[in-house]
Amino acid sequence: MTIFDETFKMNNGLTIPKLALGVWEIPDDQVAQAVEAAVQIGYRHIDTAQAYGNERGVGEGVRKAGVARDQLFVNSKVAAELKDYDAAKRSIDETLQNMDLDYLDMMIIHNPQPWNEVNQSNDRHFEGNLETWRAMEDAVKAGKLKTIGVSSFNQADLENLIKNSATKPAVNQVQIHIGETPMDIIKYSQSQGIVVEAFSPVAHGVALKDERIKQMAAKYHVSVPQLCIRYDWQLNAVVLPKSANPDHMRANAEIDFEISAADMQTLEAIDQMDYSGVDQFPVFGGKL
Repeated sequence: MTIFDETFKMNNGLTIPKLALGVWEIPDDQVAQAVEAAVQIGYRHIDTAQAYGNERGVGEGVRKAGVARDQLFVNSKVAAELKDYDAAKRSIDETLQNMDLDYLDMMIIHNPQPWNEVNQSNDRHFEGNLETWRAMEDAVKAGKLKTIGVSSFNQADLENLIKNSATKPAVNQVQIHIGETPMDIIKYSQSQGIVVEAFSPVAHGVALKDERIKQMAAKYHVSVPQLCIRYDWQLNAVVLPKSANPDHMRANAEIDFEISAADMQTLEAIDQMDYSGVDQFPVFGGKL
């Protein structure tokens, strides 16, 4: 068994590969090549989103990758701004049309709030998220999606869906990296049988400049990205490193080492990361 064969079983009985290729910021005219290369290397999980603007290219890469469709786990995300049934339903159909795929393995609500409200508003859009969720549930019933999940949902957001719908989210995709380890939502999600996925494992590249992280990577004779990916891996999360470079894709999968429990605690305690230069990203709030 290789790292690419390792999976989690989701709460609906389906499996999800533990290592994924993230494709945020890879242009649509370049992403097909990246997906094909990743699949040839061994990746079986591809993570995109409507907001990335590259679903068409991802679908092309999946179709041309030379691996049977049922051997790949492909997911996208309903745009964070869509908080009503009809708009979400249309967007799912448009995603399938753009990707030229018969189904997706998973669709995720990209964020509980529209991006321009992150850290700007207390409105968690409970009703809107239930409407979007209902559209996604119906897409599962129609055979368009295999399963559904969420991203960046806190405990109250998750409870809203769990208490008011027939479907518990299969995954909660959360920003998790050295310097930001939200253990409360990680533990709550996992206690509910919800698989945690870690996006931005290298802290949007900021980890590469952090001396504390560089010193720990040197201790294990690995690169900073490898240490960061392994850190999330040991938190029992699906890890979503992004890359268009096949050499980086291979290196990101070379995490056959173990961080000691003491060093995991040290890394978990790191905070005050310097996000200057990347704090314009939507996840940091109020920007598109």
